[in-house]
Amino acid sequence: MTRIVVTGAAGFIGSNLIKGLNDRGLTDIIAVDDLTQGDKFRNLADLQIADYVDAEVFYNAFEADAFGKVEAVFHEGACSDTMESNGKYMMQNNYATSVQLYRSCQKRGARLLYASSAATYGGSDTFREAPAFEQPLNVYGYSKLLFDQRMRIECGPAFENALSGVTRQVVGFRYFNVYGPREQHKGRMASVAFHQFNQFKSQGKVKLFGEYGGYAPGSQMRDFVFIDDVVAVNLWFFDHPEISGIFNLGSGRAQPFNDIASSVVNAMRQTDGQAALSLDHLCEQGFLEYVAFPDALRGKYQCYTQADLSALRATGCNHQFADVQTGVASYIRWLAQRA
Repeated sequence: MTRIVVTGAAGFIGSNLIKGLNDRGLTDIIAVDDLTQGDKFRNLADLQIADYVDAEVFYNAFEADAFGKVEAVFHEGACSDTMESNGKYMMQNNYATSVQLYRSCQKRGARLLYASSAATYGGSDTFREAPAFEQPLNVYGYSKLLFDQRMRIECGPAFENALSGVTRQVVGFRYFNVYGPREQHKGRMASVAFHQFNQFKSQGKVKLFGEYGGYAPGSQMRDFVFIDDVVAVNLWFFDHPEISGIFNLGSGRAQPFNDIASSVVNAMRQTDGQAALSLDHLCEQGFLEYVAFPDALRGKYQCYTQADLSALRATGCNHQFADVQTGVASYIRWLAQRA
């Protein structure tokens, strides 16, 4: 039986990956996480795993070969709070732990598929997997970039050029703005769609940032990617162990936050049997409100992101990504069923 490790297993992407593996009949899964925030257990409760190991124990135990033959490690465990200012904690948690895991994977013959981030691009206006465009705006983005840089050194030119030739598969996924089921524990770092669902439920309206960075209210644009698409691409690489490298994992399209807001409100209206409204009508009727851009985010905020999918497509991965209107509508139906 194929044994797989998923770190950050009770988190957003980790738990969805386990669901995707379960859907394939794979259940010999070692789930690794820190359940200090106890309600994250809900993300694991309906999944099939072979064992749970606390993150504080796992990394040294894996290095010491405590788990037998492991085919692959999906490394999603990290501090993903872009507002975290404790650089020492961030570098230990996101960088040093990942380096230890990489070394253990090489020693144990396990493949490593890990979470990088579009935050590595930061202030850049080009989102292509190359050092010239990597300009992180916060220590979170830097912690992810430094590990990517370390993998480029460790794995050599074959890795940097996204070619086969790395002894054991190592793949880094630069996630853009992921949204979807099982993110409810993330607090302020949950997606805009999640927060707007709850805003509309409690207040009858949703809120977006106003004008900033030369963009009109709600017009800042991000590459929003549905969690089902993130899982599908991870599993495509799992099926192609001969391919290594760093790859953007976004939809390849930039859409304004206004699209998220209108998709959320209209999906919720439709669940109540009400007709969809245009953006102008949503504003006129008070369903959408713009608020002043917060000072704490000035100079640290990406107003525009759009994944360049050239490297991903060059591997032969032709997965088709959902647009915001399709993905958000599916997500809102999921949230409404569980409200």
